[in-house]
This record gives sequence, C-alpha cells and structure tokens, in this order.
Amino acid sequence: MKRLRILVLMHEDLVPPASIEGLSEKQFQPFRTEWHVIAGLDALGHEVHQIGVHDDLRPLREAIETLKPDAVFNLLEEFHGVTMYGQAVISFVELMRAPYTGSNPRGLMLSRDKVLAKKIMAYHRLPIPRFAMFPVGAKARLPGRLGLPLLVKSTLESASLGISQASIVRSTDKLAERVNFMHESFGTDVMAEEYIEGRELYLGVLGNNRLETFPVWEMRFNEWDPDVPRIATAKVKWDLEYQRRHGIVTGAATDLPDGVEREIARLTKIAYRALGLSGYARADWRLAPDGKVHLLELNANPDLCIDEDFADSAKAGGVDYEMLLQRILNLGLNYRPAWKRTEE
Repeated sequence: MKRLRILVLMHEDLVPPASIEGLSEKQFQPFRTEWHVIAGLDALGHEVHQIGVHDDLRPLREAIETLKPDAVFNLLEEFHGVTMYGQAVISFVELMRAPYTGSNPRGLMLSRDKVLAKKIMAYHRLPIPRFAMFPVGAKARLPGRLGLPLLVKSTLESASLGISQASIVRSTDKLAERVNFMHESFGTDVMAEEYIEGRELYLGVLGNNRLETFPVWEMRFNEWDPDVPRIATAKVKWDLEYQRRHGIVTGAATDLPDGVEREIARLTKIAYRALGLSGYARADWRLAPDGKVHLLELNANPDLCIDEDFADSAKAGGVDYEMLLQRILNLGLNYRPAWKRTEE
C-alpha cells in the first residue's frame, strides 16, 4: 500500500491533543472521532497532518499549497457555526484541485437540506413519511394531508440537534408551540413529518458508482418506559450517562421480517444515487409494526468514530476500522470532480 500524505480537516475546537493520557471520558468525548481517525490513518502508515478551521479559509489554503496532500480527509461538519456552510468548504477544496474524502458538495447540500431531500425522494417514489415545512416566521397550521402525531425538527441541523421527546406533538396547539420554539431557538425553517412508531434501523453505504451496504444496524432501548416513544433524541445519541441509565445500545438488527434487509439496501441505493452522494453515508429507517419500512433521511459523512454505528456495522460486514478508513480514502482518490473530467 502506497504511503500517502493526508491532511485531516476538522473544526478548530476539535483538533485533538498530542496525548489523551489522563483525560476523562467526558473530556475525550468531543474529539474522539478526530482522534480515532488520525490514529487509524497513522496506523496504516500514512503521513498524517491536521488542520482545524472555524471561520477563516486562509489556513486551509496555505496548508494545501504547502503540504500538497494526496488527499484531504474531511471531518468538518460546519463552518462559521453553520452546518450548510460545510459544503462550501469542500467546494473550496475541490476548486483547489485537492482530492478529498466523503461526499461531494452537491450531495452534501441535497442531503443536509431535509425538505429538499424528501422532495427528491418523493419524486423517486421512495417510502418516506408525509411531511410539511414551516418557514421562519410562519405560523404552523396542520395541513389536511397530515395526521397526528408529528415529529418536529429543523430542516438543516444535524446530529439530532433540537430533537427531544417534546418534538413529538399530538395536537395542533402543541405543533404551533414546538414550531415556534424551534424557529426561535435555531433560526431555521422547521419540518414536521408523520411520526412512525416502530424500530429504529440504520444502514451504512459505501461507494461512488458501485455501492456496497453493510449489515442493518438497530438502536435498542432496553431499559425504557413502554409509554415513551423510542426516538433518537440528542440525549439518546450523545449523553453517555443517559445511554447507560436507559440501556440504549446499537447492534446488528435481528429477527427482521423476510426480505426487509434486502429491500432497505435496494431503496437506500436508489436514494443515495438520487441525492448525488459519493464516498459514504448512513440511511435512517423506521420499521413499523405492520412490517412496512419508512426512509427518514440519508446522512452524508456520518460519524466515523471507531465504536459508532457506521464503523461497527462495517466491521460486522468484514471491513475492520483501518480497512474502512483506507477504502474511504481510495474512494476520495478515485472520485472524478468536474475539473478532472474537463482535462481528460
């Protein structure tokens, strides 16, 4: 395997220290993904450099011009505090003609705009929950085509930001209240989609043109009040103590109805291509009690931490962590942006 010069791109607040010795689990948590990716690339024998950015692209430009990396390994999720600006940074990297990992700018834009993504998926007749969008400043009125309960969330924020048990609304008054809260708290448009009771499933997908999927993964709520909806709130996803207290774990999905895993993989590939994604992504699904599957969203560039769903499912599919990082690198190196095609 050829030794590559890799520039790992991340938020400036998440650049890990040279050593994590003596750090508590809570102190390590914020930058654990960055730490594991850098360690994994180093273990592969690559020459690894790191760059953190927040609201200034000059350090990134200087690093690319000086280091001339074989690839930029993209772990950046936002720029200037705005999630949607992350795609602009990768556009900048592409304009500098530097290969990069993960999704291309168009795929990032389409997948991170939840309403636009759902419109595209609806056009392709994918099984998505019905939904409505409420622009900032607009009052929330329940459209006749939607039934209650509804799940209310930002159209742009990721990582379950703003999602809590209060996000599930069961009346028009609660809908208006929650939409107003989201408008005031996050300043983004808000989406309300029909809440699907059922099992929370994830599917990892890897590829540019030829796509590979990993085993279906499931979030389990082992110590949970049966009367409380099982949804991936921000606390469920990121609060380690909360996870332990409620027995929240993820693992390979078992006892799926016949054909469900194959159907989820088939439909995920259709959605991946429809949104113009490249590199890797994770599809979030709901399996309803009647056996029907519902596609909630596709997440471009999901968390690559060594013990998160994407890497765990890849390992279950025969791809260990270091191999996964190398394959993501290879996909970035083989991706053909417009500037490459014009030179051929």
